[in-house]
Amino acid sequence: MTSLRQQMIDAMQQRGFSPRTHQSYLAAVRALATYFHKPPDQLQQAQIQDYFVYLVKERHLSAASCRLYLNGIRFLYLQVLKWPEFDVPIQIPKRPQKIPELLTRQEVKQIIEACHNPKHRMLLLTCYGCGLRVSELVSLKVRHVDERQLLRVEQGKGAKDRTVMVSAALLAQLRHYWQRYHPQDWLFPNSNT
Repeated sequence: MTSLRQQMIDAMQQRGFSPRTHQSYLAAVRALATYFHKPPDQLQQAQIQDYFVYLVKERHLSAASCRLYLNGIRFLYLQVLKWPEFDVPIQIPKRPQKIPELLTRQEVKQIIEACHNPKHRMLLLTCYGCGLRVSELVSLKVRHVDERQLLRVEQGKGAKDRTVMVSAALLAQLRHYWQRYHPQDWLFPNSNT
């Protein structure tokens, strides 16, 4: 492991970045070094600017991917290499402004009714009823369900905890699910837990 890579890992750990952020930022810096065949600390601002032109024009990366690369590379130069500023004029595509298409109640009902496995059905109901991400859903524990119609989500996106409302109907279905399957620790255990 190079000294620069280790310094970057140490700086990210000190700031409490998630493992996924570690991977993404390190991959962005590694790709930059690979493109120029030299360590990032030997690059000039103009080269970094050229690299982003390459990402947009030749690799056709999305706006979100370009921003991820930019954040990782900016972190390296500002926090690890201690540049006084990262004033590299970089043009990245604008983020498309799209509103996600919503499912109708009938479509949601059809999806749930098509699921015949009771555990999977309860997973879908909980995910939809509480607006959870899949990673949050599979991390739920029995103790996270509160009789006051609350559900505790620990370490969701951005490593933040939050509480979400649970409808009385969903709480009753969760209670029935628990009575039928008696999960001990994880609310929706898989074969590995």
